[in-house]
Amino acid sequence: MTGAVLAGGGSTRMGVNKALLAFGGVRIIEMLLRMIRPLFPEIVIVANDPDAYADLGVPIWPDRIPEKGPLGGIYTAVFRSAFPQTFCIACDMPFANPAVIAFLRDVSPGYDVVVPRTADGYQPVYAVYSKTCLPHMETMICADRLRIDRLFPVVHVRTVGEDELRPLDPSLLCFVNVNTREELEAAARLAAGGEDDIRQRQQQGLGAGRGRYE
Repeated sequence: MTGAVLAGGGSTRMGVNKALLAFGGVRIIEMLLRMIRPLFPEIVIVANDPDAYADLGVPIWPDRIPEKGPLGGIYTAVFRSAFPQTFCIACDMPFANPAVIAFLRDVSPGYDVVVPRTADGYQPVYAVYSKTCLPHMETMICADRLRIDRLFPVVHVRTVGEDELRPLDPSLLCFVNVNTREELEAAARLAAGGEDDIRQRQQQGLGAGRGRYE
């Protein structure tokens, strides 16, 4: 299985490249690469500005079909992967959890998609996709139907619910993403604040990941 970090968005709401922002003194994308490297034999970044990631020592794959959002990034990763399946994660998820990722990988045999689903909905940029999805993705992209969850009714999906996720990540922080400066600052406070801030985040729905790729 390939592990792919999706960094092809424009970071429009952040104003700068989110993947290169520091979190806890380390660039988010560097932290993600370190995390997934032991889990997969092939590690790549899907991005359209390869010079920005040249120092990271991994292949950079530009979007095969530009301007198609996260679906286009997933499609590129799955299409070019050397393996039948690819784990895709967005570049703006500073609390990514290797135990959750390994679980998704390990339950993937026999499925076209393995995707977590929480009270916030599907987490499609923290999921496993098979090459069997490619024809459906191509049809969606050609029709400009870019919502990733529209793929799920036409393929064999393994949904991973909170009952399976919480033993690995009790607060489900792994799905927090940062699209704005305010969300990045809130995530930093969350990292420093412990359980009280985690409970507050759960009450407010702060930074719940919905698969943005901006």
